[in-house]
Amino acid sequence: MRTVDPGTGTDADPDFDESPEETESTSPPPSRRLLVLSAVAGFVLGGSVLGLLWGLSGVHAGALEDAVAACQALDRVGDLPDTSRDAQPALTPGLSPERLRRMVAARELSAAAAQVNANYQPLADHIDSVSRMVLSLHFSDASGQRHLVEAKEICGRI
Repeated sequence: MRTVDPGTGTDADPDFDESPEETESTSPPPSRRLLVLSAVAGFVLGGSVLGLLWGLSGVHAGALEDAVAACQALDRVGDLPDTSRDAQPALTPGLSPERLRRMVAARELSAAAAQVNANYQPLADHIDSVSRMVLSLHFSDASGQRHLVEAKEICGRI
């Protein structure tokens, strides 16, 4: 039986056939709660991981390693020339560039360790004095030699 649309006077049946499967498969859109909950959980988890990593990589973590590296660099400088018996100490050959760089590295590493942890300040002070003696090429400086002995003793305790 056909019905006629009273407003237009045409058949009310659609021009196409609707299958029952198409009408049953349209379901309401999924809830956004799951999506929002997943986003919040991801944000919290990511923030927690970043906070943990930031906390573990604290500034204080490297002071001991810097002090040990300073002692190793000082040790690799080797024996300093003895200029106490030279008649003309200015003619005494200096250290090789590699040894001078190690001395500067020892000074910088010890200063970095002391800046983070005040317990390493005596080491930094002694290595700084030795460094000044070495860079000025006054190896016969009694104060510099005393600082070298003190620095090596502190390094032995680390």
